[in-house]
Amino acid sequence: MSADHILVLDEGTTSTRAIVYRLNGAIVHVAQQELTQYYPESGWVEHDAAEIWTRTLDCALRAISAVGGADRIAALGITNQRETVVAWDRQTGRPISRAIVWQDRRTAPRCAEMREEGHEALLQERTGLVIDPYFSATKMRWILDHVPEARALGDRLALGTVDSWLVWNLTGGLHITDASNASRTQLLALDGADWDDMLLALFAVPRSALPAIVDNVGRFGKCDPALLGASIPICGLAGDQQSAAIGQHCLAAGDTKATFGTGAFILTNMGTELPASSHRLLGTVLYQQGGMRTYALEGSIFVAGSLIKWLRDEMGLIQQAGETEALARSVEDNGGVLFLPALAGLGAPHWRPDAKGILTGLTLGTRRAHIVRAAMESLTHQCHDLQSAFAADNAVWTKLRIDGGMSGNNWVAQDLADILALPVERPADTETTALGAAMLAAVGAGLYASLNDAGAMCSDITRFDAAMTSEVRARRINFWQQGLHRFA
Repeated sequence: MSADHILVLDEGTTSTRAIVYRLNGAIVHVAQQELTQYYPESGWVEHDAAEIWTRTLDCALRAISAVGGADRIAALGITNQRETVVAWDRQTGRPISRAIVWQDRRTAPRCAEMREEGHEALLQERTGLVIDPYFSATKMRWILDHVPEARALGDRLALGTVDSWLVWNLTGGLHITDASNASRTQLLALDGADWDDMLLALFAVPRSALPAIVDNVGRFGKCDPALLGASIPICGLAGDQQSAAIGQHCLAAGDTKATFGTGAFILTNMGTELPASSHRLLGTVLYQQGGMRTYALEGSIFVAGSLIKWLRDEMGLIQQAGETEALARSVEDNGGVLFLPALAGLGAPHWRPDAKGILTGLTLGTRRAHIVRAAMESLTHQCHDLQSAFAADNAVWTKLRIDGGMSGNNWVAQDLADILALPVERPADTETTALGAAMLAAVGAGLYASLNDAGAMCSDITRFDAAMTSEVRARRINFWQQGLHRFA
C-alpha cells in the first residue's frame, strides 16, 4: 500500500480531532473527542494540557487504524486554537499548570496598566496586535508570576501554544512553533524573523523558554514511531484561522474568509506588504514559506458558536443547535429584542474586555424565537461592524467566503449576504480549518508543488446573494448601532 493520505490534527477549543484526507481533498475518516472546559474563577478559561495530548493521540491512532495503518499516511499537518498557552518541564514533559485558553480574561488588569503606561501604539506598530488578554504574552507572564514552578525550573521551562505542545509530544522533544502562531503571541515583530528582544523585555518572558520559529510548510520533524506506528513527517503547521483562510483558497490579496466556530474570525489576505490598521483590526502572518511572509488583516468576534452553546446549555432555549434556523425563520423579525453577546467581552473593532452581555427589549409578546433570532442577528451585525472597519483600512470586501460549524445554517448565510450586501460563498466541506492544514502538509511533503496547486483539494461552493431591501437593511443596522452605542 502506498502512503497517499494526509493526517491532520485539528485542535479546537471544545474538542480535538484527527482527520484523514485523500490527496483530492476527500475526507476518509474523522475521530473526535471533547475537551474538558475549566472555569475556576470568573473570566478564567482553562484546559488540561495532558488531556489535550492524550485525547489527540487517541484520535490519531483511531484515524490511522481506520485507513489501514500508519504506512498509508504520507504526512501530518497540525492546526490549533491560537493564543492558548501551555507551560511544561522540558526534562519530564509534564505540564506545570493548566493551559490558559485564548478566551481567558484574567490578565485584563495588566493589559489596562500597559495601555495606561502608553505601550499600545508601539505594540500595535511592531506586532499588528492591540493590547488585550486575548494574546499569549500576558498569559505567559501570568504563569511566570503565579506558578512558582515556572520560575524555579529556569532553563527547563518550556512555554508554547498548542501547536508547540503537540509537536513536542509527537517528536519526543522538538520545540518549534510556526510563524502564524508566533505572530499571535505579541512577542514577534511582524517583520522580524525571531522573537523580539524589546517585546521579550516588556513582557518579561525569557527567550530560553520559547520555541524556534519555523515556516508553515516544510519537513519539521518526524513522529516517534512508537506513538503512531511509523515515522510520519510533520509537514504543515498553522493557527486555525490562518489555516481556514488557506483551506478557503484565500491566496490572493483581497480574498476574505469568515470562520464561525467557537468565536468568529475574519481574515483578508493583504499580500506581502506589512498590514497596518487605524481602526483596531489586527495585523497577522497569514503564512510563511521559504522565509517569505504573506500577511492578513483580521477581525475577531469572541462569541459565535459558543453563543448557541450557551443558549442551549445554560439558558435551555434550544435543545440542539440545528433548531436555531427554524426558530429564526418562524418569526418575521426580532420583535424589538436586542442581544449584545459580550459573554467574553467584545472583540474587534471595539476591544472591550470589560463589556458584558445584554438582552433588552423584552415584552410579554417576546417569544423564544425572537431571542434566538436576535442572538443570531448579533453575529451578522458584528460582521458588518468589521466590514466597515476593514473598508476604512482600505481592505474592501467584494465577497465573503464562510466556513465553520455555524456556516451550515442557511439562515445565517443569507442574513450575512443581506446585511453585508455582498455575495457569500460556502464550500461543500465547511471544515476548511483542517483542510488548510492538509494542503500545507501536502505541499510540505512534496505531493503538490504549491498552495495554488493544492487548491485542487478544495470543494464546490454554494453562493448566497443579497435579497434584502435597502430600507430593511438600514433599519436593522441602525437598531443594532443604537443598542451598541447605548450599552457597550
